Amino acid sequence: MKAASNCFLITLDDSGQPQARLMAPFDPDSAMNVWLATNRKTRKVEQIRQNPRVTLAYHDAAGPGYVTLIGKARLVDDLAEHRKHWKSEWKDFYPGGPEGPDFLLIQFTTERIEVMSISHHVADAPRGWQPAVLVRQGSGWRQP
Repeated sequence: MKAASNCFLITLDDSGQPQARLMAPFDPDSAMNVWLATNRKTRKVEQIRQNPRVTLAYHDAAGPGYVTLIGKARLVDDLAEHRKHWKSEWKDFYPGGPEGPDFLLIQFTTERIEVMSISHHVADAPRGWQPAVLVRQGSGWRQP
């Protein structure tokens, strides 16, 4: 995930069509939850309000490999969290900074992790090209 640096956030629109957009997430925390920032006027905000089930997809071209996180998103409009999850390189996108009217956070809670990495020999051939899978169970993880 760190090698990829960016990910795709995938939501569902009101017709059920998946919608993907490139995002610059924070690194996951110890529980594999991820914070992202967005403009509150974007379509993804309304899509998350309508259906919080979303997917984050990371691609490591150098690996090659990928990580897919499946879970739920929550919109966070808390000034302390805004300040905590602010990147100075975003100033051109959010002129008001973390206090500005357009800045909004998305807190993603991971429920399922799928990983494939050729360079790390995780779910690579000849094992059938099926990703390694972990599912959240309480505060830990288990293989299904």
